[in-house]
Amino acid sequence: MSVSSVFPQLEQLLPRVSKPIQYVGGELGAVVKDWDATVVRWALMYPDAYEVGLPNQGVQILYEVLNEQPDVLAERTYAVWPDLEALMKENGVPQFTVDAHRPVKAFDVFGISFATELGYTNLLSALDLAGIPLNSADRTEEHPVVLAGGHASFNPEPIADFIDAAVLGDGEEAVLEITGIIREWKAEGCPGGRDELLLRLARTESIYVPRFYDVDYLPDGRIQRVVPNRPDVPFRVAKRTTMDLDAWPYPKKPLVPLAETVHERYAVEIFRGCTRGCRFCQAGMITRPVRERSITTVGQMVQQGLEFSGFNEVGLLSLSSADHSEIGDMCSGLAEQYADTNVSLSLPSTRVDAFNIDLAQELSRNGRRTGLTFAPEGGSERIRKVINKMVTKEDLIRTVVTAYSNGWRQVKLYFMCGLPSETDEDVLEIADMAHEVIRAGREAAGTKDIRCTVSIGGFVPKPHTPFQWAKMDTPEVIDGRLKMLKQAINSDRSLGRAIGFRYHDGEPSLIEGLLSRGDRRVGQVIRRVWEKGGRFDGWSEHFSYARWIEACAEVLPDFGVDLDWYTTREREELEVLPWDHLDSGLDKDWLWQDWQDSMSEFEQDDCRWTPCFDCGVCPSMDTEIQIGPTGKKLLPLTPVNNLRVPA
Repeated sequence: MSVSSVFPQLEQLLPRVSKPIQYVGGELGAVVKDWDATVVRWALMYPDAYEVGLPNQGVQILYEVLNEQPDVLAERTYAVWPDLEALMKENGVPQFTVDAHRPVKAFDVFGISFATELGYTNLLSALDLAGIPLNSADRTEEHPVVLAGGHASFNPEPIADFIDAAVLGDGEEAVLEITGIIREWKAEGCPGGRDELLLRLARTESIYVPRFYDVDYLPDGRIQRVVPNRPDVPFRVAKRTTMDLDAWPYPKKPLVPLAETVHERYAVEIFRGCTRGCRFCQAGMITRPVRERSITTVGQMVQQGLEFSGFNEVGLLSLSSADHSEIGDMCSGLAEQYADTNVSLSLPSTRVDAFNIDLAQELSRNGRRTGLTFAPEGGSERIRKVINKMVTKEDLIRTVVTAYSNGWRQVKLYFMCGLPSETDEDVLEIADMAHEVIRAGREAAGTKDIRCTVSIGGFVPKPHTPFQWAKMDTPEVIDGRLKMLKQAINSDRSLGRAIGFRYHDGEPSLIEGLLSRGDRRVGQVIRRVWEKGGRFDGWSEHFSYARWIEACAEVLPDFGVDLDWYTTREREELEVLPWDHLDSGLDKDWLWQDWQDSMSEFEQDDCRWTPCFDCGVCPSMDTEIQIGPTGKKLLPLTPVNNLRVPA
C-alpha cells in the first residue's frame, strides 16, 4: 500500500521555523525509491539536528548499502528543532523522512544510531511525533521495529523499554542480515506477529532483544543477574565485526548537504579499530581489532567521492589516522594527485607521537592548512601513565614545533578533567604545557603570531573499558579545577593571551555518566526528563542539569538508589554490570587487571607491534589484526587536471 508524502502539510509550517532548509531534502546523493516496488523499508535516524546528523559516516554507509538492494528502501530522518516540533504537534504532522517526507511510522524498521547517550531524549521526541508508542511493550504489528545501533548500544539498558532490539558493532553486514530476516518473515505472511519477528532476530545471537531478558536486583540495588526469560535466545549477545573493509568501500556517493553542517568534506575511513589501549577510550576498546583499508582502495574511494560530490577537502578518518601503516605514501600520493586543484587533506584525529615533518609537508602542500588537533588527554606525565596515553611533554613540544615550522599558526590541544586518581596538580600542569607550546612555537615560527587552543572535556567512564569500575568526580570538583587552570593559564599575560581556553563544565558529564553506565531503572529518569521538556541534551543551550537532578530525585528513591550511586560510586570487581551479558569480545578479567595496572601507573604497549596481551577479542570473535604495508601505491597515479571541484 502506497504511503503519501507529508510535505504539503510540512511546507506550510517551514516559513515559521529556523533553518527550514534542513527539512526539505533533495541533496546530491539522496535516494528516493518507489515505495510499492520495495519489500523492506528502513527509516534511519541520527538523533540530533541535521547539521550534526547529515555528515555521520555510519548513517551514510548504511543508507547506501541498503539502497543498493533492489527490493529495499532506506530514507533518513533527523531530530527536529523544538520550534518545528511544537508546530508539528499542533498541526498533526508526524515525524518524517527528509528524502520523500514519508511518515516514519510506515516503515518496517526505525533504526537509530547513537554516538552519545545524550541523544536519548531525542529518541523519545521522534517516537512521540511518529505516533509510535514509547514503550516497546505497547507496540503492535503496525509499528516498525525500533532498532538501536552505534557505540552507545553497547549498553542499551537505560533505553531497554523504548527499543525493540539493539545491534552491537559494525552495521554493514548486520543490516543486510536483518533485512533478509524481515523479507523472509513478510514473504511467509508474517507468522507469529511481532514477537516471532523479534525472536528470529534474537536467534542470530548478535541482535539483543531486551524484552527476552529479565533483570534481578539485590537488596542493596546492585544487579544480581540478567538472564533470558525464554529458552531459545542466547545468554550472551555478541558484537558484529566486519573484517575486510576493502569489500565495503562506502560511501561511494556521499551526501552533499543543502544547509550548513559541522563537516563538509569527503570522508574516508582508512582503518577501523585501535589497539593503543587508552583506558578511557570506549571506541578504541569496542572496535578492536585493527583493520586497515588498503592504500589502493582509499585512492579509488577518494577519486570517486570527489568526482561525485565536488567537495574540496578529504578527511582521512580513523581513531588515530597517522597510525595507518602506509599513511606516508597515502598522504604523499594524494597530495601529488591533487597538487593542481584546491583539494586539501586533513587528519582529524592525530596522535602527538605519530605526527612528523613529512606528514606536515604533505598536508600543507597545496597551501591550505586545515586545523590540527592533538590529544595529550592528561596534563601530567603521571596521569598519562594512568590512562595509558604514552606520550611525553617532549613528544608534544616536538610535534607542535613541527606544525608551527611548517606554516600552521594554530593548533588545538585536547585534555580531559576528572580522570581516575587525578589531583589539582595534574590539571595545573596543562597550563605549564600550554605556556611551553607557545614559547617553543614562537621560537620555531619566528613570530609571536601563533595560537593554541586548550580544550577540556569531562571524563565519563564508559562500559567495556578498564575504567568501567571507576568513580566520577562531582561537578563541583571538576569546575573548581577548571577555574584554577584558567587562572594558571592567564598568570603570564604575554603567553596567556595566545592561548584559547574552552571547556565543558562538569554537569553534562555527570549526566552522561549516569546514562552510559545506567541500567533499566534509569529509563524512567529519561522519560521523566523528556516529559518535563528535555530535548537536545548534547547542546549546552538546551541542557538543564536541574531538570535531570529533579527527575532523578523523583524516580530513583523508589528503587533504593540515587544519582551518586550511579556516578560517584566505585564498583567492586565481582559486581554484575548492566552490560555484562553483551559481549564486546573483551575479557572482563583482562579489563579488571588493566584497571589495577592503571592505578599502579603501569603502561601497556600497542599489541599491533608487540606480542598479544590476551584482551580476548581476536580468539573470541574469530578475528585478527589486519595491517599492512601492502607495498602497493596509490591508484591512479595520474595527476588530476579536470576534477569537478568548485574554485
